[in-house]
Amino acid sequence: MFELLKNDPSSRARLGRLTTTRGVIDTPTFMPVGTQGSVKALDPRELCEMGTQIILGNTYHLHIRPGLDIITAAGDLHKFINWPLPILTDSGGFQVFSLAKIRKIKAHGVEFRSHLDGSLLFLGPKEAMNIQRVLGSDIAMVFDECPPHNAPKREMRDAVERTMRWALECREQPRAAGQMVFGIAQGGSDATLREECAKALVAMDFDGYAIGGVSVGEPEPEMMKAVEYTEPFLPANKARYAMGLGTPAQMVELVARGVDMFDCVLPTRVARNGTAFTTRGTISIKAGFNKADFRPIEEGCDCYACKNFTRAYLRHLLNVGEILGLRMVSVHNSHMYLKVMKDVRAALAAGTFAEFRREFAANYVPSQKILKAREESR
Repeated sequence: MFELLKNDPSSRARLGRLTTTRGVIDTPTFMPVGTQGSVKALDPRELCEMGTQIILGNTYHLHIRPGLDIITAAGDLHKFINWPLPILTDSGGFQVFSLAKIRKIKAHGVEFRSHLDGSLLFLGPKEAMNIQRVLGSDIAMVFDECPPHNAPKREMRDAVERTMRWALECREQPRAAGQMVFGIAQGGSDATLREECAKALVAMDFDGYAIGGVSVGEPEPEMMKAVEYTEPFLPANKARYAMGLGTPAQMVELVARGVDMFDCVLPTRVARNGTAFTTRGTISIKAGFNKADFRPIEEGCDCYACKNFTRAYLRHLLNVGEILGLRMVSVHNSHMYLKVMKDVRAALAAGTFAEFRREFAANYVPSQKILKAREESR
């Protein structure tokens, strides 16, 4: 399933290949997020043209809308959304964190009040795995508890114990044909809990392993520590997935820490506000300095937006509320994320990753929020 092709001598970075029943995924890889069955503002043709090899869907959201009856009638999630390549489905465990105000954690799962109409919904290991079986995703994630990064130690310990117990229950559930299942390690920034959880999951022999509980509001240094505390205890012959991460610069650094797979909502989320990612950091396309700037978003970028439109035109579209504006910034951002991973793979194959990493970090200007967090951690 996962083939390790090359180790980088300067770091823990790896070049690999993950084979699923619907296609091969070259790693390190970025997976665009299609929470409700669609990567926001993009269509499958555009995603394929960018080189997307796998996308994400979300168990909780797809279960609520459109519901399993509709997706079953369509055949499965792939047929429903007309996506022929691999899909990874999150189990709904992140909603345990993000919907904390409308859920109650119980021994066998989590009781939610629907964020739409307040109706009662129960999601536990059996329910989450059954939904993913019906969806027919290529990679299903175990149902876990994702606690806040600043949770008290007792609460963090309870979450880890539930995560391990639920993982074992998920392991025993029926799967769709050819479906892989990944375990999810939790533990916040507690090194002992991270090690304990990772070792317990590895003993269960999952098809791959995710590092969860990151990008949940913690400062960047804590996020890096959480990965560093987990990765050494994950097997070399299985794929490693850091959930919900991150900026392009963070992904490059996490590749250097041994991570193979990433997903993040940022490319399309910030695009809707007119923010574009470049290899030198983010820029606001809506800003006044772009009013008469007839360059592309980023010089040298070969995405459809950069080859066909100027900053000035895109700024105009965004400022008058034309949908094409946010679509084109979404196209550029998604392309940029995928291109960074393609360049990372090329550098790993050529043995030049150390140089690539240094140059990328030197050129990329992080946001003020990240710079402040780094300063405070010193």
